Amino acid sequence: MQKKDEKRIRLKKKIRSKIVGTDTRPRLSVFRSNKFIYAQVIDDTKYNTLAQASDIVLEKGTKVERAKEVGKMIAEECKKKNISQVVFDRNGFKYAGRVKLVADAARSAGLQF
Repeated sequence: MQKKDEKRIRLKKKIRSKIVGTDTRPRLSVFRSNKFIYAQVIDDTKYNTLAQASDIVLEKGTKVERAKEVGKMIAEECKKKNISQVVFDRNGFKYAGRVKLVADAARSAGLQF
């Protein structure tokens, strides 16, 4: 298990060297654990988090349903702060499963990648 996590961290560093969130187009970062999924919209120029959402507050539903809900929640938070475009950061995870569901739900709720 340790090698798999080290590989993800190396991949994460490689991805992060290529993408940067700005104040006009912040970075949407998704983190997935075994139980929960988290999403943050980050302005890398000022080093602050503009919006965040996680499924810790959601009590019912499968992991898949909660991932879709997190995508909708992060898109709603972005709309409140007049953010319409983001750069997607999959955080070293494969673009599949719950990570893809968060991205698709955010896209369908109005965010542009």
